Amino acid sequence: MPTHPKITAAKRQRERDKAERRKDKELKRAARKQAKQTVARVEGGPDPDLAGMRPGPQPPLY
Repeated sequence: MPTHPKITAAKRQRERDKAERRKDKELKRAARKQAKQTVARVEGGPDPDLAGMRPGPQPPLY
């Protein structure tokens, strides 16, 4: 019985892919965080995300 299992090329490739996905996710998180900080917010003014919306039932699209 072997004491150390063989690491196959497929496993190494999977590990590289996982590391690359982790790095991509970190870059995306950093970009979202940076974009959040650059949004201009006016204190006491309307929220730009909610501009043009009104409460209650919405008119039909067609």
